[in-house]
Amino acid sequence: MPATRAQSAPASTTPAPPSGLAPVLPGLALAVLVALSARLVHQSLPRNVTGVLGEVLFAVVIGLIVGNSVRLPEAMKPGFRFSFQAVLRTAIVLLGATFSFHQVLQIGGKAVALIVVLMAIALAAAHLLGRATGMPGRLATLIGVGTAVCGNSAIAATAPVIRARDDEVSFAIATNTVFGTLAVLLYPVIGRLVHMGDAAFGTWAGTAVNDTSQVVAAGFAYGDAAGRVATAVKLTRNALMGVVILAIGIAYARSGAEVGSGGGAWGRLKQSFPLFVLGFLAMALLNTVGFFVWVSAKTQVDAPRFLLEASRALILVALAGVGLSTRLESMRKTGLKPFLIGLGVAALTSGASLLLIRIFGPAAA
Repeated sequence: MPATRAQSAPASTTPAPPSGLAPVLPGLALAVLVALSARLVHQSLPRNVTGVLGEVLFAVVIGLIVGNSVRLPEAMKPGFRFSFQAVLRTAIVLLGATFSFHQVLQIGGKAVALIVVLMAIALAAAHLLGRATGMPGRLATLIGVGTAVCGNSAIAATAPVIRARDDEVSFAIATNTVFGTLAVLLYPVIGRLVHMGDAAFGTWAGTAVNDTSQVVAAGFAYGDAAGRVATAVKLTRNALMGVVILAIGIAYARSGAEVGSGGGAWGRLKQSFPLFVLGFLAMALLNTVGFFVWVSAKTQVDAPRFLLEASRALILVALAGVGLSTRLESMRKTGLKPFLIGLGVAALTSGASLLLIRIFGPAAA
């Protein structure tokens, strides 16, 4: 009997695409390694340096150096994206456990109103200056929210909501760090020159300096009482982060800028109310009613402290991934505009804070 000519097709030798976590492991592992390196470098520096420059900056800078000096395989990219999406969003939810709405009530309605007004000024100024200079709107939003709320943490939390590019996040963090560091150095000098009281200086630093570590450094450099007021005011700004990011998400969704084609009403709804921001607010609410204190008592583990450290570690990994995936060439194309706008927003917010404190008085000591 003759051999059958028709043969079944040979099995493909092309491997099936990996599923699950396998595609993200190489890039995620490198982001974790960069994050660990950043923490080690940060911990090896003198305390007066680490009190001003947070470890997040080192994660971004080391990531930038590695990502732009070594040709990384394409297989790394899914892990970088995963670090800045899933890892970061998890970190933000955990961060909510460290905030309490009681903070908003403790410093009084006058101080809360001052914070809200200055937040609005910072965000509006960033967008107006951004439009005047032709800078991308997302980058202007990140610079504005970094100045308005809590520096690098707010930038990292806002970026997924507005779908900012990696280079925009890196630029915003660099800008925030530069002017926050300058504030730590200049604010105590200015305060002494104009003979500000502790409560007034603490309110000024708490409302106008960017990162929490920078606020604490500036406040306690002026005096213990000023440091305590500055910390209380700054923590109130931090507690409002979820509300501000939610409002930004709604604004972007209404403009249609962030809703993909075919998203429709459901796409707008999801964009307006990002689940990780709602998770942040839910965790803050649980902390406000004492849930994590109860957990700590039951387990003999400081639950808020544990969740804070976990959040910090995850944020470090996420922003290491940002640095690794950012190309310096794309940052060069943007030029010095972000730094000029950051300077303008920081100066306007600082001046407005001084004026409002002089008119309405400082927060309660």
